[in-house]
Formats: sequence, C-alpha cells, structure tokens
Amino acid sequence: MPYRSTTRNRPGHLLTPYRNRESKLKLSVETCRSGDVIVVRCEGRIVYRDEAAALSRVVTEALQHGKEIILDLAAVPMIDSAGLGELVVLHMSADRSGNSLKLAGPSPLLCELFDLTNLSSLFEIYPTLDDALE
Repeated sequence: MPYRSTTRNRPGHLLTPYRNRESKLKLSVETCRSGDVIVVRCEGRIVYRDEAAALSRVVTEALQHGKEIILDLAAVPMIDSAGLGELVVLHMSADRSGNSLKLAGPSPLLCELFDLTNLSSLFEIYPTLDDALE
C-alpha cells in the first residue's frame, strides 16, 4: 500500500494530506487535517467489499486521531447498498466514541439516494467541503 505525505495550502485552510491508494480498488482515499478536523476525501465508487472495507479502515483510523471527521464525497459518483451500510456503521462508531462524522459535497444523485433511504436524517450533510469546515 503506497503512502505519500505532502503539505498543501488552500485559502483559509492548512491541510496535510495523506494519500492511501490501493491499486486494484475503484476508490482512492486521502486524509487531510485542518485543525481538529480530519477530512477524508474519496474519489471513485463506494461499493461492496474492498472499496467499502478500505474506506472503513481509513475512517476508523481517523476516528482514533480526531473528534470530527468529514467525508468529502464530491468525487464519488456511486454508492451501493454495502457502501451505504458501511457509512451507517461508521456513523454509529463515531457516535459511540463521542466523535462526529459529516458528509460533504455529495452529487445530486447521492443526495437523492440519501433522501430515498432516509439517511439524510441520520447524517449532517453539507453541499461543499468548505461549508462543512465552517
């Protein structure tokens, strides 16, 4: 599993990304810290088995290092039922440990999926990452 650490400045935010790409997966995950908040940027599909498991590993580790986790879903075109189930498990884990898990930047399709499954009432969902960071 390749690991790379870099520092990048964004207007108003200092983020230190840690990229974790697993070559066979259709999901890449990058974690960044902004103060006490850990942002988990997802790119690709959150689907059954390896992709959902990879996201779970990264978020579980992030929950050990931060009180507030934001999942940036702006580059996620698809989540299947296993991916939704994993998000619920991660939310419950965060809640049990006194942490928070927020979602940022979901596409209109994902928003509709969250509404149809009534998960929009479970998660704090923000239209953009910047909105979630404020």
